[in-house]
Amino acid sequence: MATLALMVGAAPVLAQPLAPPPPGRGTVALTFDDLPGLSLFNDQAWLDYINRTLLRGLRRNHLPAIGFVNESKLDEAVRARQIANLKLWLDRGHDLGNHTFSHESPNDLGAAGYIADIAKGEPVTRELLAARGKKLDWFRHPYLETGAPEAVKHAINAWLGQHGYRIAPVTIDADDWMFAEPYEDALARHDEARRLRVRKQYLDYTERAISWYQKASEALFGRQIAFVMLLHDTRLNADSIDELSAILKRRRLKPVTLEEAMRDPAYKTRDPYVGKDGIEWMERWSYALKKGLPWSSWQDAPKQIEDEYNKLENDQHKN
Repeated sequence: MATLALMVGAAPVLAQPLAPPPPGRGTVALTFDDLPGLSLFNDQAWLDYINRTLLRGLRRNHLPAIGFVNESKLDEAVRARQIANLKLWLDRGHDLGNHTFSHESPNDLGAAGYIADIAKGEPVTRELLAARGKKLDWFRHPYLETGAPEAVKHAINAWLGQHGYRIAPVTIDADDWMFAEPYEDALARHDEARRLRVRKQYLDYTERAISWYQKASEALFGRQIAFVMLLHDTRLNADSIDELSAILKRRRLKPVTLEEAMRDPAYKTRDPYVGKDGIEWMERWSYALKKGLPWSSWQDAPKQIEDEYNKLENDQHKN
C-alpha cells in the first residue's frame, strides 16, 4: 500500500480528524493469515496462548472469522499441539483456508513451484475440514502477490480454479503485521510502557485505515461494499480483539463470514493487476474501473513502528 501510494505521488500528510462513519451499517469479513500463529518466538505455550486468547475474544465479541494456514508452521513447534490449535478454530465455528505451505512468493518460486507449494499446504487442513463435513474452499496469496508476468498469474489462477479454490481478496489492510513484532518484543523485554504505546499506535492506525477504505469504496463504487479485512494470527491481535471489535462498531461495520461478504457484486470486478508487488483489491480495481483513490488522505504506518520492525527483522537475520 505505502509503496504504491508513493509511486502515484501521494504526499505525506499530517494527522487529520477521522471522517465520520458512513450512514447506515456495513459489513466486514475478518480473515487471519499465518495460522497456527505468527510470532517472533516458536514457543508452543506462547502460540497456544495466542490462539486460545484470540478465539475467546472472537467468541466474546460474536465475530465470525476464517484462518489461513501455512502447514510448514506445524513443524516449527510441537506438531500435535499446532494441529490441535487448528482444530480449535474449527471447534469454535470458524473456517480454515490455504495460505501455501511455506509462505513463499511466486516471484521467487515461479508458477510451477508456487503451485506445488499450494498443493503441499493442503493435506492437514483438508483432512480437518473433511472430518467436519466441510471443504477446503479458500486460498489467500502470501504477501498478496498474485504472480507476474501475466503467464505466471494466469497459470496460478487456472490451477486454483481447477482445484476448487476461491481466492480470498483483501479490501482492508492496516499492516497489522508491522506492529506485531515490536509488540511481542516489548512483551519479551517486560517493557510495559512500550507495549501499551505500540498497541495504541496499532489501534489508532487501524481505525484510520478503515476510515480510508470506506472512502475508497465510495470513490470506486459509490457505496459501501462488504469489506474483507486482512489480519494475522498474532499476540497483538489476541490482546487487542476487544478494542478491534469496538473500532468496527464505531465504523458501523458488522462482522460477517467471508462467504457472505463475497456475495457482494463488487467482487466480480476484474483484477487486471500484474506486478511483483502485493497490493490489495481496491488498488487493483481502481485500474479496472479507471477511477482514482483518495490518496491525499492516505497515511502510512508510523515511522517509529516501521523502524522498530526493520530493526527486529535485521537482528533476526544476523542470528
